[in-house]
Amino acid sequence: MLPAIEELVPHRGRMLLLDALLGFEGERCECGLTVRDDPLFCRDGEVGAWVGVEYMAQSVAALIGLKARAAGGPVKIGLLLGTRRYQAHVPAFVPGMQLRVSATELFHADNGVGAFEARVYEGERLLAEASLTAFQPDDVARFLEDGQV
Repeated sequence: MLPAIEELVPHRGRMLLLDALLGFEGERCECGLTVRDDPLFCRDGEVGAWVGVEYMAQSVAALIGLKARAAGGPVKIGLLLGTRRYQAHVPAFVPGMQLRVSATELFHADNGVGAFEARVYEGERLLAEASLTAFQPDDVARFLEDGQV
């Protein structure tokens, strides 16, 4: 049985944009969500395609959380360092759309930096894609406080 998305992603309330973990195998996971009409991101009946980056980042967080749990460790907070080659193939997402987000780990260094490939789909239709870089310090509170890794 797959864990609830809340067990893998630290976001809560309106900022948790994913609804469920759909699958996990090795270096890849898939998450699902229904695009919401929450005014936090929805304007004039649509959610800007730029929100796809957050869908991807949260899916990366889910993958990192899954891998940590599989190794017997805790789920920890990570930081999105950057996004490269973000391509949105639609101008916006429409509330009610059922999306599937895949995240694949390409590389993970001992210092906590990882590279990922992520894609957003509606059914089999590719809506957005990007490469993401994330960082998971051993102690995120200390890192944020004084920049110590």
